[in-house]
Amino acid sequence: MILDARVLQPEFIPQEVKHRSAEVGHLSDTLRPVMEGNHAETSFLYGPSGTGKTCIAQYTVERLRENTFDFTHQYVNCWEDYTRFKTLYRILDGISSTVDIHRKSTPKDELLERLRRNVDDPYIVILDEVDQLEDKSLLYDLYRIPNLAMILIANREEDVFAHLDDRLNSHLSSSVRIRFGRYNLTGLTAILEDRVRWGLVDDALDQEGMELIADKAAGDARKAIGILRNAAQTANYNNLDAIPHSVIEDSVSETKSEIQQKTIDKLTDDQRVLYEILTEDEEIDPATLYDQYTDRVDDAKSKRMVRNYLAKLEHYNLIVSEGQTKGRIYRLKRVC
Repeated sequence: MILDARVLQPEFIPQEVKHRSAEVGHLSDTLRPVMEGNHAETSFLYGPSGTGKTCIAQYTVERLRENTFDFTHQYVNCWEDYTRFKTLYRILDGISSTVDIHRKSTPKDELLERLRRNVDDPYIVILDEVDQLEDKSLLYDLYRIPNLAMILIANREEDVFAHLDDRLNSHLSSSVRIRFGRYNLTGLTAILEDRVRWGLVDDALDQEGMELIADKAAGDARKAIGILRNAAQTANYNNLDAIPHSVIEDSVSETKSEIQQKTIDKLTDDQRVLYEILTEDEEIDPATLYDQYTDRVDDAKSKRMVRNYLAKLEHYNLIVSEGQTKGRIYRLKRVC
């Protein structure tokens, strides 16, 4: 049944995209000055998870590269590479300048200076989950490098801009904001139609089945593609000629658990400690949570940073909060 498993993965970047032409056009226009040797404004893509931000950023950059001229670009997941050193290393790796860099002995300043020296041609850097950067002053350093253009991706504006110093805020306040809303049923169904056409045998899934997946995914493309993949794998395993709606229903909770586990696996050390505390308590107030957190780590982050971590966990449906300020409580979110 499965002809091409790649297209059933959320990381797959298609040759064409549906229902995001306005966002693609807006981002393309913002990046065009780089193609002409000028400085481009920073682009900021924001919205809930599963709305296509990462896909559209990579798709747009790749189409520009194919249709104009061959420039360099690099994708960095700041949730994985969240320290200043790791982020700079990943950016330098995009221009093949990491051969003699040693993680323990090479000074951080050397990485930035090397980047300044080696970016002679247009270089577009996509910084995904940029709110996870430990040292956001790096954005100012990158902004000042000629020929380097940044595409920043995050869930919420306030997670990135609320805590920047005045110097950085003044430069990034003019960044081009592109908001991504949840997909509607029609848009999500169109995405699934393409994935089914590219990845499965003919008649593997009927229109009602695709609409059922879209409805269960509630505007989240990552979830929709996950349900499709798991349903197709189950049908394939059972030697079925098509995917029954009952298999789709059974795949929903499996996909939610899968997405949740992948999110847990990429938590930073501090976020993981907070999550572990919440798995041990039915519910907990912010003060008690922070006290337990500081008892378990050697280099505790500030209360403000911990609040940011908790907001991130909540946004990715790992925890829920109730109440305001002093009356707030946190608890673990269970997969339904």
